[in-house]
Order: sequence, then C-alpha cells, then structure tokens
Amino acid sequence: MAKTKKDRLHRFFANLGNYLVVFLLKGISLLPFGFLYGLSDFFFLLNKYIFKYRYAVVLENLEFAFPEKSKGEIAQICDNFYHHFSDLTFEVVKLYNLSEKQLAKRISFSGLDAWERITGKHNGSIVLAYHYNNWEWNALVETRFKYPILCVYNPPRNNKPMEDFLSHSRGKWGGVVIRTGSAARKTLRYQRNKKPAALWLGADQSASASSPYWITFLNREAPFFAGPVRIAQKTNHPLFFQHIKKMGRGKYHVDYSLLIEEPAKVDEAEIVRAYVKKMEEHIKETPEYYLWSHRRWKHQRPEGIPLIK
Repeated sequence: MAKTKKDRLHRFFANLGNYLVVFLLKGISLLPFGFLYGLSDFFFLLNKYIFKYRYAVVLENLEFAFPEKSKGEIAQICDNFYHHFSDLTFEVVKLYNLSEKQLAKRISFSGLDAWERITGKHNGSIVLAYHYNNWEWNALVETRFKYPILCVYNPPRNNKPMEDFLSHSRGKWGGVVIRTGSAARKTLRYQRNKKPAALWLGADQSASASSPYWITFLNREAPFFAGPVRIAQKTNHPLFFQHIKKMGRGKYHVDYSLLIEEPAKVDEAEIVRAYVKKMEEHIKETPEYYLWSHRRWKHQRPEGIPLIK
C-alpha cells in the first residue's frame, strides 16, 4: 500500500512539473525573436562548456558519417550543430504563438503546385520528411496547400501537457495531427472516401531492430520503418521528398520534389533507397543541420534480415 502511495505521489509531482514546464514555454513563446536568439546564444555556451548534451552521441555519429574529415573539421561541425540545435529549440517554442503573417516572413516554399496537382490526380500523396533544419515551422504549409495534411507524430512519453503544446503548434493552421499507429487507417479512410489528403511523415527516426528494411545510411547500417513503404504500396500514393534549406538565422526555404509517382509499381527496397539517397545528398552538403543528437544507430541488424544494397 505504501508503495502505491509513493507511486501516486511521484506521478503527481511529475505531472505538476510537466505543467509548469509547459507554462514556462508558453511564456517564452511570447518573447520577440531578438530576445529569443540572445537566450539561444547563452544556452549554446552553457551546453558547449557545461552540460554537453549527448556530446558523445553527436561526436560518434559524426565520426562514422564523415570518416574522411579531420578531428578539427568534425569539431567545427559539432560546434555548428549545437548552435543550430539551440536556435531550433527556441524556434520550436516560438511557433506556439507565431502568427501566420509573422512566419510567412521567415519561411518560403517551392514545388507546391506540382505536389498539389499530383495529389489531386492520385487521390492522395505521401511526404517523406526528415529531421533536418526546422521541420516544425513547415506547419505553415497547411495554409498554402489545397488538401488536408495528415501530420504523424510520436507523442512524448507520459507527458500530456507537452503533447498538447506541440500538437497545438503542429495543427494550428488546419493540419490533422495524428499519432503514429493511426497513419495507415486514417490515410485509407480518406482514400476510400475519395478525399485527397497528404500524409506527412518524418520517416528517418530509428525503427526497431526487427524492421525488414535495413540499409547503409551515412556509413552505418540502420533500420527504417516499414509503415511508410507499406502505406505507399497499398495506396499507390505518390511519394514526395521534403527538403528544408536554411537561408539565414530563423529563415528557411522548403522544397517538395517528386520521389516516386507510382510506388506500387516499384520494389520496396527501391523506395527506401530513393529516400536514403536524397537525405544523404543534402546532409553531406551541410551536415550541421541534421539531428545528430538522436541515437539513430543504436541497433544491430539481426541475423536473417538482409541489407538493402
């Protein structure tokens, strides 16, 4: 009984802490950009010299991805990554209270006409995004696109206040925010009802070791989620690739390019290959903008699962 009481008390204080953090974030989101970037610079220095958040993970990931680079070059990329990561953190918080007009001054789009036309033609589409530059500000595309956008996300564990905070930002302009696990069902429902919609997936996160899709990604074997491939082949919805380019501090350009128009007609491995090739192309060009702090390569490929060549 005492243990149950202790657990309840722990949960109470954990929830209270979550609400207080979100309350603080909502306050920070009201601050002007100049002040936010000042805070970002300060937190970058704290992280660089004191906290060193996941420094070992970032360094290992970079060393594997770029074995041809010197220690000095790796250190510079690492430094640039943490500076961008600090900016990104405050930009994501700021999104909660950004207006459409404010964000429109900081982000632009290309490829929308082709994406919209092909989505209508095929009764839907799938966007394969990745964690590069500021993917959260891409929410503004909801105001520029004719059809509903289904934004798939993985909710924070045991943190409803933070989930609500992020969901508000991601769907504030009309996006349909859905949890992972519901993507296929929702997409098929739109397709059956003949209502074109675009499914948005940040598909580069680490899948489980049991995934059937393993491929060499940035010089290391990595599993990829089976869901995007299977949904694409079942619906035959065209696959688009989303690339975000940083144009300056707090300024981005998002481009949508057709990856595969009829995925049901190609091999599953070809979908994974095309996606990984595009990501690598851009990451190698400006590596500091990828999410290197993510434990992307934490699994080892099990025996019996082939590597996509």
